[in-house]
Amino acid sequence: MVNLEWYRTFKAIYKTGTLTGAADSLFISQPGVSLHLSSLEAYVGYKLFDRTGRKMMPTERGKVLFNAVSEPLSKLEDVEKNFQKSTEKLTPTISVGMCFETFQTTLEQYVSTLPFNLIISFGQYPEMLDQLDKGILDLIITPKKGVSPNIEHEAFSSEQIILVGGKNVDTNSFQKIVETKGVEHIEDWLKQEKWYGTTGDMEHLFQFWIMNFGHKPNFRPNYIVPNLNSIIRCLKGGTGLAVVPDFLCKNEIENGDLKLIWEGEKKLENTLYFGCRKKTNYQSEIEHIKGLFRKVMGKYDHVAHL
Repeated sequence: MVNLEWYRTFKAIYKTGTLTGAADSLFISQPGVSLHLSSLEAYVGYKLFDRTGRKMMPTERGKVLFNAVSEPLSKLEDVEKNFQKSTEKLTPTISVGMCFETFQTTLEQYVSTLPFNLIISFGQYPEMLDQLDKGILDLIITPKKGVSPNIEHEAFSSEQIILVGGKNVDTNSFQKIVETKGVEHIEDWLKQEKWYGTTGDMEHLFQFWIMNFGHKPNFRPNYIVPNLNSIIRCLKGGTGLAVVPDFLCKNEIENGDLKLIWEGEKKLENTLYFGCRKKTNYQSEIEHIKGLFRKVMGKYDHVAHL
């Protein structure tokens, strides 16, 4: 099925004569414009433009298509301006991408207070960066920076990846090994314990293990649960180990429900970034969400605003 946004992009290219001009007028990335055009050309079955230098010259079939869709599309845009857009100005909709655990720990508590509509998207960081670049998302929270020139990244805090355990874990024996024996003995002790992992991203565990032991863990977690917050709730049962970002379990450690087992021989820290397009219609709404994140993350002692 054809996407109406493809026609809107086609019209913008036809009017401006360049992919860059179309991207600027639509407030989306140039790769997003290219994707819409190639999708439309694949759908109709023929080329719509000849690329001569930086200019996009419509083919004869492209001219025919423009004449066919231009007036109906303009009428549809008028309806949008007079109806949908009038309400959108009062209540805009912002699409934000982040991991599930970050949402639960930070933004979830404020959703009902937001003066605008919100769509939350969960996914892997490369996917979210791609969706931000294409205009599908307006803001992402990510520990990884993309390379698109259309996206700007703002560092706002950091997270430390730590080894935690249930309150019944024998930390005294572990600390003796840390103080008196080598890394190999530390790894042997850890592998004897019960471990929790998630069904999705295991990158925290892999990074922590590589940094401290020089290789990926050569064991599988005993218990696989849906997400990191599930791990923390399970560890409150008293036993088991897991590698998690510290801000997710700060309260549990302070309350004695969990134990901080080890920060590692070398501390593993990730910088957290706001990612957004350089050109957006929703700057004030994005700044509102950024302010909420700074408010929450400021509660954690380790956070260093950058």
